[in-house]
Amino acid sequence: MAGPAPLEPADLVSVLAPFGESKTLPAEAYTSEEIFAWELGELFASTWVCVGRVDDLLGPGQVRAVRVAAEGVLLARDSVGTIRAFSNVCRHRGHELAPIGDPFDARLIRCPYHSWSYRLDGTLRAAPTFTETPGFDPSGHSLFELSVGIFGGWVWVDLSGETPTPEVHFGNLWEVSAPYETGRLRTAVTHSYTVTANWKIVVENYNECYHCSTIHPELCRVTPPDSGRDHQPTGMWLGGTMDLKPHAETMSLDGRSDGVPLRGVTGDLARQVLYLTVVPNLLLSLHPDYVMSHLLTPIGPDETLVECSWLFPPEAWERPGFDPAYAVDFWDITNREDWEACEGVMRGMRNRGYRPGALSSWEGTVYQFLTVMGHLYRGEGLMVPTVPERSGSAYSANTGRS
Repeated sequence: MAGPAPLEPADLVSVLAPFGESKTLPAEAYTSEEIFAWELGELFASTWVCVGRVDDLLGPGQVRAVRVAAEGVLLARDSVGTIRAFSNVCRHRGHELAPIGDPFDARLIRCPYHSWSYRLDGTLRAAPTFTETPGFDPSGHSLFELSVGIFGGWVWVDLSGETPTPEVHFGNLWEVSAPYETGRLRTAVTHSYTVTANWKIVVENYNECYHCSTIHPELCRVTPPDSGRDHQPTGMWLGGTMDLKPHAETMSLDGRSDGVPLRGVTGDLARQVLYLTVVPNLLLSLHPDYVMSHLLTPIGPDETLVECSWLFPPEAWERPGFDPAYAVDFWDITNREDWEACEGVMRGMRNRGYRPGALSSWEGTVYQFLTVMGHLYRGEGLMVPTVPERSGSAYSANTGRS
């Protein structure tokens, strides 16, 4: 269980108050270097964190270094496709084994300092002078292996090694997302954005459409901003649905789809878009014909790298002249509108006049996320969010998340 964050306990009382009475987090939760470092250690280094799509990260016979929390992680994929994750450190003198960056072909993992080499399963193959030394046992010098899982086509790493399996940890997420068969989808396009805002501001913005009528005219032409309902999670995720307008087949500038309907998405789902937050760093937008993901990497208290990918089924790629631009262009416009708003919130957080604000009846999913963080900050660990009870018709709808 995480230790308490360096926040005044009194500042969290209003965050965890009943919905309709609660308020947002104090400014320090977004601006403090100390709290950001606490989050990296007590959240991002202590649970399953998404690091990307399987086939986009590395191919068979490749190695790649990525960052999780404040640490380097070395991913290795052998010739039959098995992916392993290791701490990115040589067992000899602690040199980094590979720089964080693109994947590269490798029959071995070789330390650039003293040439200790490891097989792709992490076992030590050679250590100059050592392996010829009597009594030296290579089996005691394998790379430090980390927990890794592949679910839904994404790769997940748990630095702590203490989190239950993703099937247990994320609960009914897999049931809710099953019709979209995300494991069989292929990435068409990925855009990277650097957002000058705290990662939590990005998550909060994603989980409400209270702002949509103000800054998203394109989105409001294809979906009513007051539509949708929350799902009740049984694991570490949150989110719900928004409806498509009668003329719209999907989320695009004109509402038309130039793709192929996902084969498992039928009935009511074919007229909805699901917006899900997989705590802590994967945002999923599940459409009738494609899936968009946002992978968040916190860089600092006021900087977040967002890698946005558009995924389509194999049938779409077989369509003559298939062009994913209908989905990409719509969301690139919407994303940039969101990032501008997030950056405006971040600038406001640094003003002395900021005080935690009340949440509207349209921000119930934001409330869920804030209560997750509030319990974590109090040292109570990650707690499954609960859809808040809403009194009266003003609280009847869970309205969108763009």
